[in-house]
Parts: sequence; C-alpha cells; structure tokens
Amino acid sequence: MLLFTQFVNDDLGCASYLVGDREAGVAVVVDPPFAIEPLLEEARSHGVRIERVLETHTHADHVSGHGRFAVEHGVPVSIHPLAEPGYPFDPLADGAELQVGAIALRVMHTPGHRPEHCAFVVDGRIALTGDSLFVGDAARPDLAVAAREGAEDLFHSLARLTALGDDVEVYPGHVAGSLCGGNMSSAHCSTIAAERSTNSALGFREVQEFVLVSASVSAPRPPTTERVVALNRGPWLERPAEPAELADPADATILDVRPFEDHAAGHVTGAISVPAGGPSFGTKAGFVLLPEERIVLHAGSREEALDATGKLAAVGILEVDGYLLAPCATETLQTIGVSQLDGLSAGEVQLVDVRETTERDGGYIPGSRNIPYRLMRKIGCGALERSKPVVTVCESGPRAAIAASLLQREGFDVSAVAGGGIADFAGDVVAFRRCGA
Repeated sequence: MLLFTQFVNDDLGCASYLVGDREAGVAVVVDPPFAIEPLLEEARSHGVRIERVLETHTHADHVSGHGRFAVEHGVPVSIHPLAEPGYPFDPLADGAELQVGAIALRVMHTPGHRPEHCAFVVDGRIALTGDSLFVGDAARPDLAVAAREGAEDLFHSLARLTALGDDVEVYPGHVAGSLCGGNMSSAHCSTIAAERSTNSALGFREVQEFVLVSASVSAPRPPTTERVVALNRGPWLERPAEPAELADPADATILDVRPFEDHAAGHVTGAISVPAGGPSFGTKAGFVLLPEERIVLHAGSREEALDATGKLAAVGILEVDGYLLAPCATETLQTIGVSQLDGLSAGEVQLVDVRETTERDGGYIPGSRNIPYRLMRKIGCGALERSKPVVTVCESGPRAAIAASLLQREGFDVSAVAGGGIADFAGDVVAFRRCGA
C-alpha cells in the first residue's frame, strides 16, 4: 500500500516528500529539508523505516537535510553524478527503477534548472517534478549554467514530463513563495492535463521561442545561492548547536526577529528588523545580512529565537552567536499610515518605493524613487540625501519596515508605511498613475 506525504516549508515555499510501502515497512525521502524531524515523525507514525534519500538536484535556495539523515541515521543518499557531490552517494541514472517495497520509482533525467536535475515517477501515476515543472510555471534556468543553455535543456525536459499522460499527478519541489518561479501557484499539486491547459510555460511549440522568454529572467537571484550550493554539495552538514541566551551582543549585528510593531516601539540601536513570523523570513534575512556576518537575535521569547535560528539555517545562515530577550531597547522608529502619504510634499521628504522594479512598472506614486529593499544596505544609503527625511513604502508594509530599519541604522531620519502600502494607495486615482502615462 502506497504511503505518500508532502511536506511544505511555508517560509521558503519548498516541498519534500515521504514515499513508501506501508506493508513492507520501508520508505524514501525526496528533497528533505534541513529540519528533518517532521519526516522522521511521519515515518514513525506509519511504522516505516527510511532507507534512502533521493535528491532531485543540488538545491540553491535551501539547505538539504541529506547530511543529517546520513550522519544521524546512517541513511544513504542518491543523486545524479553530474551534481559532482563532495560526499558519498549512489548515482542516479535516467530510466533506472528504484524499488521501495512493492512501490516503483522511475528516474527521469530532466536537466534545465541544473544539469543533474532528475524527476521521479511513482508507480506511473505521480510525478515528483522537483524544480523543473511547477504548478503554473516552470523552473528558472539561470542558477547553474548560462540562462539560454539551461532554458534549451528545460524545454526538452518539460516535453518529456508532459508526455507522461494526462492523469499523472504533478507534485513539484516548490510552491508560491519561492524565487525559483515567478508565476507558480499556491496549489500544492496538479495534473499533467491541468498544467498543459493552464501553464503558460508549456504553451511554446518551438524551443527558440521558449528560450527567448525563459532566459529573460527578471526575478532576483536568491541571496544565498552560492553559499547554499556549496553547503549542499560539500561534506555532510550536521545540525548546529542550539544558540544560547546572551547578556551582551558584543560587536555582532543585531537581527530583531520580533513583530515589527515591537521593533518600532523599542529596539537596540542599530538593529535590523526582519520578523521571524513574517512571510519569507529566511529569504528576506538573506538579502539584508552580509556573508559571514556575526549575528545575535533580539527575540521576544526563547521559542521565537529558536524558530528564527532554524529558518536561518534553512537558507545557509549558520552564524548565529546567540539571542537577547531583554536588552536595552530604547530606540524607536516612526511609522505612518497610507492616508498620510497624500499630505507629503516631495520637497520635504524622500519617498522611497522599496519594491522590485518589475512591481513598480505596474504603477507607482508620483515623486517616489525606487530602491529595492534588498539593495538598501548596498547602494541605498549612498543614493539618498542625509539632510532630508525618508519615508519607505512597499506593496503592503513588511519590506518598507525592513528598509526603514536599515536606513535608521545608517543614521537617516526615516519613517515606514508599515500598515499598508501601494496596494491600498492605488485606490486613490488622484495620487496614482501608470508608468508611461
């Protein structure tokens, strides 16, 4: 009897799978997250033993749990040899069939996202498509090879997948929330028939047309790509030690993971605000923290600190020295409402739209300037006048809050539109115009 469970990391939009045979008492895991505990618990609850890890590819956006399975549980790992891993592995080959009890998994080599990428077809009726075919989109081809080369391979891989049959179910490696595809759905599964009829990435008949569109990637590159790939390709990575509560942050960078309203009401001078409970925490933190930067968390509780630590580890940020629960937090940050934007004069303040340029193309507030929040620490400060107050705004508030904390850290007089944003302001046609209008 087939055992099939999907696990979705809501912070990163990543999906992992437990596939097994209940009667035989065995299972494999596909693309495990670094936090492997839910998969272990699920296997225990069904009385099955995890006997192998299958990787669709070397992940670039999140740290795999294959090392933890290998070190902590002695589980072997299989991946295509083009991954060139620096750890012991069993090679996958196109067309090979893996038996998990009475359940058959067929390997399909589907390069494009990465040269080693493979999909797995479970008993001819479920396709674990990894980072090739998503619900509503296809993978970006620019993270491992030249975009045009990756796109050409991806076109042919998608053709192989869609030839599996209309009734075959599609379970991808990512859902909405990931940077690996801009149009992917929040739905966790689909069918080949549904994707063929609705997925725009499957509507190209000619490879060159697909390459032209697919290779024109506009989404920002995941901030920790090189670091994560190195960790996933290198020696086994074990679970890091649990951070301890500290009395003094010393010279570390303070990452305030509390809700933004708590940060605004009082925070450690120089702290960067990225709420652990907000969407895409790990990705956002990766954009604003510097490589190898020593980090101390300011959390509201030990549980919040450990949650943040786990989410940071999932994107390869392992340099957490500890956490603070009750530091001296006397600095405040001003917030304003969307309605107050109408009363701002372009001559009095610098209104900074911290969304991506592609978002701004859909409409913006006249007189604002565009500096994506993820670039604020690199170029934003030098592009703004220190003598004039700054107001940050985004689509709905969270990114404006992060950007404001970064600017305040650099000594700017800054306020954030934290309880709304462009999405709300757009209703006021007097103060909103389309680009090019």
